[in-house]
Amino acid sequence: MKEDEPVENKNNVIKSREILYRLIISQLLYDGYQSIGSSLTAAVQADPPCPPSDRLMHIVQAGLDHEPERKDRPHNHGIGNNNIGPGLDLEFETEANLPAPEPALYETAYVTSHKGNCRAGCFSSDGQLIATGSVDASIKILDVDRMLAKSAPDEMDPSRGEQQGHPVIRTLYDHMEEVTCLEFHPKEPILISGSKDLYIKLFDISKASVKKAFKTITEAEPVKCFSVHPGGDHLIVGTHHPVIRLYDLNTSQCFVCSVPSHQHTQMVTCIKWSSDARVFATSSKDGSIKIWDGVSNKCINTFQKAHDGLEVCSVAFSRNGKYLLTSGKNSICKLWELTTSRCLIAYTGAGTTGKQEYEAQAVFNHTEDYVLFPDEATTSLCAWNSRNASRKQLLSLGHNGAVRLIAHSPTQAAFLTCSDDFRARFWYRRTPIL
Repeated sequence: MKEDEPVENKNNVIKSREILYRLIISQLLYDGYQSIGSSLTAAVQADPPCPPSDRLMHIVQAGLDHEPERKDRPHNHGIGNNNIGPGLDLEFETEANLPAPEPALYETAYVTSHKGNCRAGCFSSDGQLIATGSVDASIKILDVDRMLAKSAPDEMDPSRGEQQGHPVIRTLYDHMEEVTCLEFHPKEPILISGSKDLYIKLFDISKASVKKAFKTITEAEPVKCFSVHPGGDHLIVGTHHPVIRLYDLNTSQCFVCSVPSHQHTQMVTCIKWSSDARVFATSSKDGSIKIWDGVSNKCINTFQKAHDGLEVCSVAFSRNGKYLLTSGKNSICKLWELTTSRCLIAYTGAGTTGKQEYEAQAVFNHTEDYVLFPDEATTSLCAWNSRNASRKQLLSLGHNGAVRLIAHSPTQAAFLTCSDDFRARFWYRRTPIL
């Protein structure tokens, strides 16, 4: 390629990609990699043949020179505040340093018990509270600072005077069957719960004496999962029925997509809003993942047989909304690029010692540097570098039953595991004292 050759049709993706391949071939030939350059020439059928050139290196260098400008921009992609960096973006950060601690370094800081299997849990958006729910129909709300104080009282600031109280600050009893899902309201001191008893309940947790919900939404099917709109006014709900529901939390009015063919064909397993609320994603026992328009409530994309036709267990958006992290009953986690609808990375190695029986979630850590996934057979935590899928050290989760839920703090190095051994464990990485 001649040094002064113009780049034609910048808006033409095919032409731009052809130019990119020619630049790569020219750079390989220039650097002495004749065999690789020849192989790529044959693969892309470059015509006319490309001359040796280091133009690509100069283009890359010019781009990298402007990279700091991107770092200075605000990283808040969603509704609300974000003070922990840009998160995962493979376009710019393929060789990013990993300042966040590796998940295997986390330690159990607190354990709370229910009287039945513990299968629901979540963090508040500021990371200061967690909630756990059980088959015994109870819900607990715990204070993160109090849990940390209980686990390491010597590290507490003595100038604060009074002793920290008990970590469990609220216990709620208003369901009649298993609590299946929990989520804190993004703007108000409200906890929302869903249950197999067909009810969705809203609790005002600002009141110390609260035991019962101040608002109840009655469903026609057992509630499986839900996600609160980042603005706080709407709730999308998945039940044992394939049809997605959208509720107005102020009026309790229910809306469904007007096109029946857009719906899943089996039970919905997970549902999540993107941080900017433009779209939401769902997964199902039917093996598919669907992306929905957040305004029209219509399906705009479907990934069929996303995990080899097996049940898809979880979905989670990256903070910038570019990627979707999913997990399936094949014990494989996948990172999907939403603009191209393709799987960019598969995180493998979990589930090798035994077949996965229960649903398990893949989650990002708070900086999106790592992907976390509980391995059912070994009751350990698998972790990967989110950018290159390199396996990290396993962490034994210490439960005596299957881990049914994992949730990572949105703000710090902490996560929650809920298990069929009736217990929920709060994990935390303390900063080493030098």
